[in-house]
Amino acid sequence: MSLFRRGDVWWYEFWFAGRRIRESSKSPSKTVAKGAEQKRKRELEAGFNNFTDLRHERIRTFSDMADEYFDAYKLRLPQSARFAEYAIDHLKQLLGGKMLVDFNEATIIHYQNARLGESAAPKSVNEEVGFLLRILGDPGDLLRIRLRKRKMLKLKVRQTVGKAYTPAEKDRMLDEARKARSPHIYLALTLALNAGMRDAEIRTLTWGQLDFTKNYLAVGQSKTEAGEGRTIPLNSTLLEVFSEYVSWYQEKFGKPRKEWYVFPFGKPSPSDPTRPVTTLKTAWNNVRTNAQVKGRWHDNRHTLITDLAESGAGDQTIMDIAGHVSKQMLKHYSHIRMEAKRHALESIVRVRSTTATAESGQKTGRAEGYPQESPHGLQNVGKPTGKQRATAKIENAHTVNYGDLDCAESPTNAQGFDGGYPQKSPQLANSEDVKGVMKRCKSLNSIGGRGRNRTYNLSVKSRMLCQLSYASRFWMKTAQRGNLRAV
Repeated sequence: MSLFRRGDVWWYEFWFAGRRIRESSKSPSKTVAKGAEQKRKRELEAGFNNFTDLRHERIRTFSDMADEYFDAYKLRLPQSARFAEYAIDHLKQLLGGKMLVDFNEATIIHYQNARLGESAAPKSVNEEVGFLLRILGDPGDLLRIRLRKRKMLKLKVRQTVGKAYTPAEKDRMLDEARKARSPHIYLALTLALNAGMRDAEIRTLTWGQLDFTKNYLAVGQSKTEAGEGRTIPLNSTLLEVFSEYVSWYQEKFGKPRKEWYVFPFGKPSPSDPTRPVTTLKTAWNNVRTNAQVKGRWHDNRHTLITDLAESGAGDQTIMDIAGHVSKQMLKHYSHIRMEAKRHALESIVRVRSTTATAESGQKTGRAEGYPQESPHGLQNVGKPTGKQRATAKIENAHTVNYGDLDCAESPTNAQGFDGGYPQKSPQLANSEDVKGVMKRCKSLNSIGGRGRNRTYNLSVKSRMLCQLSYASRFWMKTAQRGNLRAV
């Protein structure tokens, strides 16, 4: 270590981990420069060995840590700042005076029980505990692992099942919204039922997001990245309602500007178009009560997605309109009604009946002009098959007038046959005429296969054998008569 002076300021210089460190103490006092050198060296050694003294952090109160966290949170996520403020306020009320070293698993469980005792919803308690563990930092991550291992991290949440309003319910709600004192609720409800927009997307809608020349709107800030900036066409119902609303808006505030909000702020009546309305809850509750309908505002979005699914729209089209990023979320929002399911099942019955009628018509056509089966084979054959043509050729080639000869269908004894195949007769061995006959018999022998008879139909085989037997006997008698005449 060494100290040296430059002008009125003392500098220090030393070597650390093979590198020369030369820095100014920013002080004219040599004693201060010597202490600064020692402190700087300890900082480098602690950082090199990954050792940090966090004792001053451990004694900080939770209230101070929560304020610091919220200041950074609202800068990064301004659209969620209101909800975060609500959750952190509850945390500060019960845990604000505790220090970081006081937090353990028992503290988290005690907070859960205390909030449940205040009739807080389990889902809200889970959100607040999530903020608590993120505020605690690294100790919070360790507590999360321990609570998850004990299955005490999250309270069981009742699954809220969305619903789709029936056409009658929608008509009653729209009628009540039109008669309501609030000038916003009728257009807002029509947007929810015909565009599927979320509550915050509707309240923060500006005139600059609307294009009445091309009849569509562009969604601004949204809950998800897929929902932000999506375009939604305006159907005829929305255009009609917007036309009425624009007339009222111009009378109230003059010609709308692009930066003005469609639903301006003000109580009891709208008065400031530069600020959006904060909530539609009161007007919605009145409409729902007067229409005698049970459900949430968000169920209007479920209703549109269900209507689109029942109308046969494609999944990608519905996802683009609703701003969903997965088919799993689309399935969560789609509630196919019982009537649509019944219609789908009845369509199967109609298809079956149509098919049966078509088949009966084909059978009738075959009875008039197509081959029909009978106990003796096919009748009314228009065009014979290859096998039928071959059989016909054989029968025509060997048609002989047998006179009164009677041929059994399955002969038991036939001359010139030994076993099941045709054989040459000794009496015909020296006859030239018989040679031609035998050649013809060989050709008959090959019927049904190559080299031998491979026909497995007994009736066909018996007829073939019968014909061969009579043909051979006929030519034997003809040859004998020729020999006698020669003698």
